[in-house]
Amino acid sequence: MLKLKAVNGHVEKLVKKRLVFSGNAVKFRADAIRLPDGKPATREFLDHPGAVAILPVLDDGGIVLVRQYRYPVGKVTLEIPAGKLHSSNDSPVKRARAELREETGYTAARMNKLTAFWPTPAFSNELLHIYLATGLKAGKAAPDEDEFIKVEKMPFKKALKLARNGQIKDAKTIIALQAYALRNYEG
Repeated sequence: MLKLKAVNGHVEKLVKKRLVFSGNAVKFRADAIRLPDGKPATREFLDHPGAVAILPVLDDGGIVLVRQYRYPVGKVTLEIPAGKLHSSNDSPVKRARAELREETGYTAARMNKLTAFWPTPAFSNELLHIYLATGLKAGKAAPDEDEFIKVEKMPFKKALKLARNGQIKDAKTIIALQAYALRNYEG
């Protein structure tokens, strides 16, 4: 595996952390930093404990998605189940199991990590972990009281087509679908 190393002249040094806003879901910081050339600067970003997302694959190869309204974009989206870690000490795999059950009612016999990525590293320190859930058993969903979710099952190829033609716009879902397709392609 290729490991990226910091090159002299690229690392910024923290001078002082400054919390600008702390809400129920997120925190915003505006940290004072020192640039590689020694000049001061400020880095404004979303301080996020991380998140999980789950690609649930049924025994017949179909997948489970959730349809829900997303206020920031003002649209109903089709996504894989997902949720925020409660803290940086929260176990991603345990949170993934809980989110899968809460949003879809399904439990998984197997939960394997597909990938992890920073959705927007210039704006947030969020690390999103994507898991592949298999050996699914249906149950009763128990979404949070502010979540209004419709569970949808569909063939994997149909979901890929929806992502390819722009009907699925959610980045984590597109990445999960592509990672799973690559995994199957590579063997």
